[in-house]
Amino acid sequence: MRQGALGQRALRYEFRGSDFCNGVRKALIAALLATTAVIGGSAVPQSQALAQAQTSFNIPAGPLNRALAAFGRQSGIQLSYEASIASGKTSPGIQGAATREQAIARILQGSGLSYSFKDSRNVLITQPGATSSGGAAPAGAIALDTIDVQGEQSSDSGRTEGTGAYTPSVTATATRLQLSPRETPQSISVITRQQIEDFNLNSVEKVLEQTPGIFVVKWDNGARAQYQSRGFTIQNFQYDGVPSYYDQTYPGGQSTANTVLYDRVEVLKGATGLMTGSGDPSATINMVRKKPTSTFQGYTTLGGGSWDDYRGELDVSGPLNKEGTVRGRFVTAYRDANSYLSHFHRKDATVYGVLEADLTPDTMLTVGVDYQNSKPTGSFQSRIWVFDKNGNFNGTPRSTNPVARWSTWEQYSHTVYSTLEHRFDNGWRAKLQLTDQLFGYDAKRGAGLIGFPDPVDGSGVSLNATRMAGKTRNAVADFYATGPVQILGRQHEVVVGGTVSNRRWKGSWDEFGVIAPIPNYYNFGGNVPEPNWQGAPAERYPGDETVRQHGFYATARLNLHDSFKLIVGSRLANYERLQGNILNMKVSNVVVPFVGAIYDLNENFSLYASYTDIFRPQSVQNEQGQSLDPQTGKNYEAGLKGEFFDKRLNTSLAYFIIEQNNYPLPSGGMTPSGGIAYRGVDGVRSEGFELEASG
Repeated sequence: MRQGALGQRALRYEFRGSDFCNGVRKALIAALLATTAVIGGSAVPQSQALAQAQTSFNIPAGPLNRALAAFGRQSGIQLSYEASIASGKTSPGIQGAATREQAIARILQGSGLSYSFKDSRNVLITQPGATSSGGAAPAGAIALDTIDVQGEQSSDSGRTEGTGAYTPSVTATATRLQLSPRETPQSISVITRQQIEDFNLNSVEKVLEQTPGIFVVKWDNGARAQYQSRGFTIQNFQYDGVPSYYDQTYPGGQSTANTVLYDRVEVLKGATGLMTGSGDPSATINMVRKKPTSTFQGYTTLGGGSWDDYRGELDVSGPLNKEGTVRGRFVTAYRDANSYLSHFHRKDATVYGVLEADLTPDTMLTVGVDYQNSKPTGSFQSRIWVFDKNGNFNGTPRSTNPVARWSTWEQYSHTVYSTLEHRFDNGWRAKLQLTDQLFGYDAKRGAGLIGFPDPVDGSGVSLNATRMAGKTRNAVADFYATGPVQILGRQHEVVVGGTVSNRRWKGSWDEFGVIAPIPNYYNFGGNVPEPNWQGAPAERYPGDETVRQHGFYATARLNLHDSFKLIVGSRLANYERLQGNILNMKVSNVVVPFVGAIYDLNENFSLYASYTDIFRPQSVQNEQGQSLDPQTGKNYEAGLKGEFFDKRLNTSLAYFIIEQNNYPLPSGGMTPSGGIAYRGVDGVRSEGFELEASG
């Protein structure tokens, strides 16, 4: 039993492969995954037990790099090594049950290489007598008669689930390079699976409330939320590193998203134009989904809390065939809750299914779907009058909820995605990701009280009604290739890639105006008839907007010295916006640079500095009727990062300066169409520091 926020308590039951026979296991997973097609966590062992737990391996004899690729996928272990030491070697493979240590020893037998467990999820492979950087072999390395090694081959190299850690091994949000937080020359916070469970962070909103440097503004009894970082709003979201968008005015499910789907949430702060293209110099929020596991495992929870807040989860994962080459995962959650507010109620439902298939020992296909729906009632932003009509203080109880019972901001999201990943013998890896997302909302507003209440009988207050509905479809294709290159006797890393996206929003705002007087403001209870939404509204504001972006990027991590790394990169970005079928904004060939440097002071501390920028197109016009040029945000950052206790504790001290130019201010004039005219000004500045320790 564990306790979360507001006194909520949950019972959790975990199970592993030994709990069920193979036939029941496969039937259960297959049936659960089939359910996801119709709609269209795991056991958490202790760190020391992970290395000793037995896993069923099916790795045939053959090229060493292929054997290591299969080992990474089947074990969940991250392997670190130089690709050159594995080239041309073979492995005897391994069949049957073995511990991870026994398996890696068998796979490397005869290769002449050494291995050492840096922790329960990370293994370092070296040539005996030398490390990857040319120094002495690490203490504790186990030398085999012959050993060989290849990089980590799991579908998610930074997986935090099951590690029990509050720190990730690697993150790729900043540059697509797989770097530890200490190796990333920008401020980044990662909320791991263990943190999510320990602190009962059941929604993305709750995760961001716990993230240093993120400011959360809630609207509509928590149905909507706005996020800010370093003084600017956050609009850039990612899912498994694929760019998406968060409309903070008309959200469609991102803020209420259930974290039962996610392995971790990564928040990269500052300008992030290298990977996202356009946006504000605030932050990017990357939500990394859970992936199937090579062994059968799962959990279920039932919880309850104050104000009849009930919640349940089910998570089942494992192989779907004897060879383990097809793996699946099914996750679902449901919440039904009231509130301290009168007549407020919400229901949240989540379903997620994903399949992984090894098409070849080096090629993996992933297909997944998820569905989320959040429907609150008795919810919307509204006034609670401080004074009555006589000007006296208007005391009201904490439970006062001055909105209609039918008032709601329903949000939903549907996602279908696929990934094709191939690993080459030379250590390079190519990945294609396709995503189709639908975010929607249907908001019925029975709020916006008009008039002041009479202290005698509560009369004199009327209710205003508005309806807002819309959908955003976001289609993205992202491709990149990454791998090592040898220059002047040193190994460096390179990423090249591109992204194409098309986002279309269609919606409407129907303003009905005053619909009914409230008989008694002090005894309201939300009992007001719902209007006929099909009737003619007082005013209607339809909308149809399409944003298309495509960009190409390249990043290189230059290993200039054992203690000094330089990361350089750039993105060539293109942006266009259409209102209906009319093109009203086009920005072409914007160059977004990135440069970062990391210097290792010792085994614990590193100094870093970086510069990058981002641009944001604008829709406001000047007095001549022309759209203002895009805003540009420049991000300067420097700091000190540290890692301790075998990377189980990360620290970061960052100092940043952000400068934004061409910020729109009213010019005092009017546009040719009669609207407010704006002019762009330079010099908007945000400056500060962030200090974080996690572990």
